[in-house]
Amino acid sequence: MADFLEILTHGRRLKAQLKGLALDELQEVIGKMQAIAAEREEELAAENAANAERLAKIEEIRKKLAEEGIGLDELGAVVGGEAAPRKKRAPRPAKYEITVDGERLTWTGQGRTPKAIKERLDAGASLEDFLIK
Repeated sequence: MADFLEILTHGRRLKAQLKGLALDELQEVIGKMQAIAAEREEELAAENAANAERLAKIEEIRKKLAEEGIGLDELGAVVGGEAAPRKKRAPRPAKYEITVDGERLTWTGQGRTPKAIKERLDAGASLEDFLIK
């Protein structure tokens, strides 16, 4: 696609590529490209009109709010404005434990398996062997 776009946007390359086309074929290509360009212009005009309509509605609503004496900050507070701060959940209780070199390591069972437990599991131990009773 990049090569095609490079050819289309570079005058000499485009001329070299179109050199082998007959005049009627060249005019057909030009006609198709003009149709595509016209279609794009219509889409852009419709998009701009929709945008202008939307902006007009926003301005109308802003004026009504100003007439009623309502500020945008008040409106945000009523609607929910700022998001409520997220509550942190309590840490999960440890479910598994292992003692390594006199140090007790615990694991909730979520996330990455601790290295010491993983080594023992690989050696044939069962996860139930590490359950906290």
